[in-house]
Amino acid sequence: MSKDQDAADTMVDAATGAAGTGGSTDVPPYRYTAGLANDIELAWQQRWSERGTFHAVNPVGDLADAEVPAERFYLMDMFPYPSGKGLHVGHPLGYIATDVIGRYQRMKGKNVLHALGYDAFGLPAEQYAVQTGQHPRTTTEQNIANMRVQLRRLGLAHDERRTFATTDPDFMKWTQWVFLQIFDSFYDPEAPRGDGGTGRARPIAELEAELTAGTRPTPDGRAWSELTEDERRDVLDSQRLAYVSESPVNWCPGLGTVLANEEVTSEGRSERGNFPVYKRSLRQWMLRITAYADRLVDDLDTIDWPDQIRTMQRNWIGRSYGADVDFAVDGREPLTVFTTRPDTLFGATFMVVSPEHPLLADGGVPARWPDGVPESWTGGAAGPAEAVRAYQREAAAKTDAERQDEGRTKTGVFTGVYATNPVNGAALPVFTADYVLMGYGTGAIMAVPGQDQRDWEFAERFDLPIVRTVQPPEDFEGQAYSGEGPAISSANDEISLNGMEVSEAKAAITRWLESAGTGRGTTTFRLRDWLFSRQRYWGEPFPIVYDEDRRPHALPTEMLPVELPEVPDYAPRTFDPDDVTSEPEPPLGRVPEWVEVELDLGDGPRTYWREVNTMPNWAGSSWYELRYLDPTNDKALVDPEIEQYWLGPREGKPSGGTDLYVGGVEHAVLHLLYARFWHKVLYDLGHISSSEPFHKLFNQGYIQAYAYADARGQYVPADEVQEVPGADPDDTPGGSAYVWRGEPVTREYGKMGKSLKNIVTPDEMYASYGADTFRVYEMSMGPLDDSRPWDTRAVVGSQRFLQRLWRNVVDEATGETTVVDASGDEATRRLVARTVDQVESEMSAMRVNTAIARMIVLNNHLTSLERVPREAVEPLVLMVAPVAPHIAEELWSRLGHAESLAHEPFPTADPALLIEETVTCVVQVGGKVRDRLEVPPSVGEDDLRERALASAAVQRSLGERGVRKVIIRAPKLVNIVPE
Repeated sequence: MSKDQDAADTMVDAATGAAGTGGSTDVPPYRYTAGLANDIELAWQQRWSERGTFHAVNPVGDLADAEVPAERFYLMDMFPYPSGKGLHVGHPLGYIATDVIGRYQRMKGKNVLHALGYDAFGLPAEQYAVQTGQHPRTTTEQNIANMRVQLRRLGLAHDERRTFATTDPDFMKWTQWVFLQIFDSFYDPEAPRGDGGTGRARPIAELEAELTAGTRPTPDGRAWSELTEDERRDVLDSQRLAYVSESPVNWCPGLGTVLANEEVTSEGRSERGNFPVYKRSLRQWMLRITAYADRLVDDLDTIDWPDQIRTMQRNWIGRSYGADVDFAVDGREPLTVFTTRPDTLFGATFMVVSPEHPLLADGGVPARWPDGVPESWTGGAAGPAEAVRAYQREAAAKTDAERQDEGRTKTGVFTGVYATNPVNGAALPVFTADYVLMGYGTGAIMAVPGQDQRDWEFAERFDLPIVRTVQPPEDFEGQAYSGEGPAISSANDEISLNGMEVSEAKAAITRWLESAGTGRGTTTFRLRDWLFSRQRYWGEPFPIVYDEDRRPHALPTEMLPVELPEVPDYAPRTFDPDDVTSEPEPPLGRVPEWVEVELDLGDGPRTYWREVNTMPNWAGSSWYELRYLDPTNDKALVDPEIEQYWLGPREGKPSGGTDLYVGGVEHAVLHLLYARFWHKVLYDLGHISSSEPFHKLFNQGYIQAYAYADARGQYVPADEVQEVPGADPDDTPGGSAYVWRGEPVTREYGKMGKSLKNIVTPDEMYASYGADTFRVYEMSMGPLDDSRPWDTRAVVGSQRFLQRLWRNVVDEATGETTVVDASGDEATRRLVARTVDQVESEMSAMRVNTAIARMIVLNNHLTSLERVPREAVEPLVLMVAPVAPHIAEELWSRLGHAESLAHEPFPTADPALLIEETVTCVVQVGGKVRDRLEVPPSVGEDDLRERALASAAVQRSLGERGVRKVIIRAPKLVNIVPE
């Protein structure tokens, strides 16, 4: 007997009695109960940890401790945030799924890398610190420790050597290092890339060298040597991929911080706290993600992502093709607008600029109204300057969502300025209106009321002309028409669009504008540069200091990481949520001894001031897939050979990336877009060989639950509610009613939450059933990408499956192994082969629920046998292992195997046993089924015709009629057409 088996017997013996049976003397001593399951699971988890069973081997470096398999499989879960609330049963769904797939791929002979770290910076820990005074690090570390315990209890096959938290100094160092790579880079749209494309990031030092050598011109054409030191810095800083900008941002006084566009709801409020958000011009760090907009769109075609996610990313990036059109303005620069419909230029009857548009800056608006201006255009003001200033103040107090509300009445005032339409010379009055946002396009639009409903409503309000330039259908009865149709009223002495369809007219007018020098074909994007500053404490400090002129300087690598100081107060100063004039005051600014520092950055000791903003919590999750690869490397972000092995491009993966990435659809835009951007910068700079971080993406569904409310609308404990079958208050046949403590309650379906009193924790499942039963239940509830309702009562079905499997190997009374070495009967052997073939197919396609269903069928068949043959049950144990690894390991050990089955080959089906001995052929007469014949799968058409015509049932059906035609679809169908 092997040591493993001996240990297993000892462990099973110890589990009998109260621990294994719940204290009942009626339960057989070796029955697979929750108590026995728990003992088995804890023992195997300890054994896996001690033996490094799931350690992935690197080709070089500290983790290169064995021969490296040629085939590798790198799978990841989306970064979890360690919440103080712990896990409920909905959280582990994705973790179990990736574990099942990873274990399956390991048994297929692949070197599987599966690790889990923690996205530990973030607002919840900081808010808790504000409320309690406890340091966010203390809270975060406690939460991580608790989450590790809960996840380890699931039996997840993680390589624990590769775990980390984003708050670890060793991790934070490289987050700051990546930021400096972005800061020290510019985007050269003409530079060739390694993947054959054009346009990539290059070191800013190369830009400076080209400017110095004169091979690249300066913006104003002067020689580089003629520029002052400050002018040179201005040129370089304006090109950096990470730059400081005084630009409109989303200011949230109620949170005391600025927010990225993605953190603002469609209602113009903060996602966290639901405070109003306003546009303010503030000095902030920005990342030039817009330089990558085309690549971020185009490269979606090189990765295996759900169509829904690709569409969401394309829409967020918002690539639009159209034209920039210049409208001449007397005494000023032309007013440029971007339009996707240049074919409608002849219908432009006025223009609108955002209240923040530079045209309206001091001196841009006349003091007096032009002659003949209608009173409705003036807002009752004495002159344009007064009217515009008043309107700007009103607009500043509105959120973007309020300004863009389609249902509200459009407001605006005339600016006193006229612009000239380049296609017909018409003088167009320029209005300012708050429904035009400076952050989109050029902040100015040409208004074509005949083709745009908002412009139509504005034109009606201010009595402006309306000219249609696309012919609506004859039955069209609306106002603005935005559909397809021939161009009308669109001609001048040099060009006529009349009669052209929209696409033809767009191309024609764009060519004309370019030849006339008043426009050019243009591609624009909805995407804006990434706002990267937060006025918070609990985030990565920037590796940046400022000189006395407020110019940023990068810290050298040897000074990293920059760690957070202790602060007297963790909260940024918050303001009245409606105080638009307030200014951010970050917590780090309250530590002057940390902020002011003397450093020698190459030109002697000088005084500098640290950046007091911190990075957003997206920073660490934008590159963490690389840290799992080489977690102990303190000399480089990742060793090139290691990155190439795990992430490098290969057949079917032209952009490289992880083999599988599993997470929720809620990260479709934010995290995934940011991670792709950082990865591409690192690729451009030669630090990695893959241009995409995640090749295959899979979005798991959600586990939801019923909640119950009493007559007051208060939620009651879901586990105390009783169902009363047939007592539905609406008398629905087969319906049910629900009561709590004798009182009726109403049921609703949705998420789990403490406030809803319907949370079920994994710990409860471990105690009541064991982790394997919990895993089987979650995996068998339905397809992984579907949401599904939790039902604790249904978990027992999964437990019974494992109990039957246990009894097929172990005698519950004696603990002896009961399998026999004799061959199984033909039916059993064929069922085993068919099950292996089907399970392999289902697991490869991540259809774990149907794979489990196939295994249950085989398990039930084995249960019906008097003695279970080894050749049948061992393949079943191996197939069960990815889903229920602990019981599979225990049974494998008791079957006499000394080593863990984690690296055992997944069973393969004997092809000969997959060939069906017979198939059922349906015989129809006149389209009606008259007989069923059992025939060989290889039966020929002539043979099948003879068998069908010889059938007694067919002869009775035909009677005296002859046969006009016989239609054969061998081997499964014969249709006889009588005369």
